[in-house]
Amino acid sequence: MSPVKDEGKRAVKARATRGKIVDAARELFVEHGYGATNLQDVADRAGVAVQTIYFVFRNKRALLKELVDTTIAGDDAPIATMDRPWFRNALAAETAEEHLRAHVRGTAAVLARVAPIMKMLEAAATTDPEIVELWPAESDPRYVVQTAAAESLITKEGARQDITARHAADMLYAMLSPELYLLLVRDRGWGARRWEHWVLDTLRPQLCAAWLG
Repeated sequence: MSPVKDEGKRAVKARATRGKIVDAARELFVEHGYGATNLQDVADRAGVAVQTIYFVFRNKRALLKELVDTTIAGDDAPIATMDRPWFRNALAAETAEEHLRAHVRGTAAVLARVAPIMKMLEAAATTDPEIVELWPAESDPRYVVQTAAAESLITKEGARQDITARHAADMLYAMLSPELYLLLVRDRGWGARRWEHWVLDTLRPQLCAAWLG
């Protein structure tokens, strides 16, 4: 067997092992809490040696970050949100309303994946202050994404001409926040589809000229 084929098989196996560890961590962190789960628990659930987890992730905090990042992305491909097909397709929309509709739909899918781990993540941050430092506030990736969407949207046909990109980004950042999603979908029992329609109906008059009252 050629060295290239060997390396390919090893890479596939390593990726599968990494995925099993992340899946096991997600289950245990949600079931029992981040603080109450140790890496030996994760290793047992994943069917690997605990040394494997230390080798792949170094520590529990790094494992948590990978769990959150892959949950947001929906997979473990090293593709940034703004390079994801759903985001690029939204940018390619011809009108502001089409862009907004596609952006809300794509963000809704992300929030639906993230919602089950948010309570766990909030609790983890209270027990381990260093977790907050994994996502520095001064470079909030969520605001970066919403700013890129806003800068594109306000240049399109049908966009309001009296708003700035910053105002549009702020609106997207607030209305498409995980906090608001959880408040209405998890705490108030809204269905995800109802939330999506409500957010779209609320944002359209804020960003699209045709929907002004």
